[in-house]
Amino acid sequence: MSLPPLFARMTPLGSGVLLAGLIALAAWFVAAHYGAPAMLLALLFGLALNFLGEGRSRTAPGLAFAGRHVLRLGVALLGLRITTDMVAALGAGTLVLVVGGVLATLGFGMLLARITGMRQRFAVLSAGAVAICGASAAMAIAAALPQEGRHRQELAFTVVGVTLLSTVAMVLYPVLAQALAFDDHTAGVYLGATIHDVAQVVGAGFSVSPEAGETATLVKLIRVAMLAPVVLAVASMTRRMAATGAERPPILPGFVLAFVALAALNSSGLVPARVSDLAGALSRGCLLMAIAAVGATTSLRDVLRIGPAAMGMLLAETLFLAGFIALGLALLG
Repeated sequence: MSLPPLFARMTPLGSGVLLAGLIALAAWFVAAHYGAPAMLLALLFGLALNFLGEGRSRTAPGLAFAGRHVLRLGVALLGLRITTDMVAALGAGTLVLVVGGVLATLGFGMLLARITGMRQRFAVLSAGAVAICGASAAMAIAAALPQEGRHRQELAFTVVGVTLLSTVAMVLYPVLAQALAFDDHTAGVYLGATIHDVAQVVGAGFSVSPEAGETATLVKLIRVAMLAPVVLAVASMTRRMAATGAERPPILPGFVLAFVALAALNSSGLVPARVSDLAGALSRGCLLMAIAAVGATTSLRDVLRIGPAAMGMLLAETLFLAGFIALGLALLG
């Protein structure tokens, strides 16, 4: 199918980036008006327009650029949402529980993959998405993994699965927190430490109370802060496993270094709140463009071939994290 005249007159890089931007804009518009998850919409819209990005199409170079470099910019800008004051405000016990939940879920995912015969690459991708911050974490971790085989299909599947599970959790977990007789603060910790995506954490938390919403958001951002060390560990592991003579990823990916630097800058108090908010919005826009590009270069048929076992792994990791945090909160009293 031929491209519209506007795309045909542009460079291949520009036309692909523009296409990703338009898909992201459409996803944002629909999400803003109908309350659907923007990340999921961007991916689905991209998948529907796969005929524009497949093979040697004119938009392919720009879509590849958006799916890799725009993604890394979006992840780096997440650093401006983190401060050391957030960490201190939680208290040592809660902080250990939240970090422990992230690490335990990653370990559980890799163990489950070994038992079931799933690829370790998918285990790291899915467990990282569940443990840290949903679709954003999946894309950040995917950027540090080898770009080979079914990497696009696994990323697309993970984003769809984790977004659906996050939406279900947003509805069910507040009810569960009430059933467990959690007070507002404890409920906020539970929701922030277990629900996958930031938007769903905010929705679930404030559906309980303002205090629960604020606590849940804070806890969630602590999980986001775990993105840098996890991606660094994944990059290091990938580098060690690379075959002799093969191109190895850098020891410290540039976008991870930028994430840490921006978090440190934000912690210094030198970044005005407006700038931090603007960076957050820009980060979300970049991530929307990146996942739209991933969708546009991925065949839905190939995504569906990944199968129910992969969805079962995502569900098992989600239930593990929910149980781990509930048990930890019970022990903390």
